[in-house]
Amino acid sequence: MKTSRRSRRMQRHYRRMHRTGGLNLVSLMDIFTILVFFLMVNSSDVKVMQNNSDVPLPLSSAQQKAEETLTVQVMGRSVLVQGREVAHLDAIETGDAVVTGLSAELAWHRERRGEVPEQGFEVTIMAGRDTDYRLLRKIMQTCVDQQYRRVRLAVESDGEVRNG
Repeated sequence: MKTSRRSRRMQRHYRRMHRTGGLNLVSLMDIFTILVFFLMVNSSDVKVMQNNSDVPLPLSSAQQKAEETLTVQVMGRSVLVQGREVAHLDAIETGDAVVTGLSAELAWHRERRGEVPEQGFEVTIMAGRDTDYRLLRKIMQTCVDQQYRRVRLAVESDGEVRNG
């Protein structure tokens, strides 16, 4: 039997409206491209030093951004270089002028870097607020003896953090 023109038009319309929808990849790719560029632009000026919650850093109003350097961390009863334990505070509290384990580790890092610059290498010391000054002075003296003369102390900014 023949169907009328109206019924054929209704069948076409019904098929067209009840089809499964497709995924438009062009707009999805545009969104991800914009997101990638946004993250690349905004993440380039942020410098965050990896801090452990066990080391409460002193507060400071310093405006300089942190730089990636060799990190010496005083945490609990041990001294760490780049996260690797090199000395215990029990051995440090003897009468020695330098920290022997730290001295050996810094010498190893210095040999790997090659020639010593005129100002010396850079090192950042992360020590808690309650760290004894005599211990901190021994650590700094050990760094200076091993040609790490540009010593920086890590601090926590007390001002508000702004992004560029």
